[in-house]
This record gives sequence, C-alpha cells and structure tokens, in this order.
Amino acid sequence: MSDERPWYLKDGTVILAVLSLLVVALPLVWFSPYYSTRRKVIVSVIVLVATYFTWQGTVGAFKMLGSYSDFLK
Repeated sequence: MSDERPWYLKDGTVILAVLSLLVVALPLVWFSPYYSTRRKVIVSVIVLVATYFTWQGTVGAFKMLGSYSDFLK
C-alpha cells in the first residue's frame, strides 16, 4: 500500500508547510488534486484567520518595542 503522491503533495509535507509558512503554503493545498474543494476552503479560511492574528501580534510587538525605545531615550 504505497502512496504514489509526490513528496511535496503528501499530507505531512503540506501540513508542515501550512503550519510554518501560513498563507505562502496555500498553493500547495489548492493545486493538490488529492483534496476536495470543501477541504481546500476550510484550510484556506483557517490559514487566513491564523495569518490575521499573527499579523496583529507582530504589529503589536513592534508598537511595544517602539514605546520601549521611546522610554529608553
């Protein structure tokens, strides 16, 4: 029972890419013929929500660093 998928379309590779690269890895999901359209949409929504919160956290961290920089002057 061998899996004939290329290594870059195997589930583990796609999951690892999505978890580490977020929105950049979505083409791996969408170009894969092994996933249904429903699964592609669900994964895309989850990745977009995670990307939004990651972006908000990054912006907040930079604002906090800016206020610390002002405090140290």
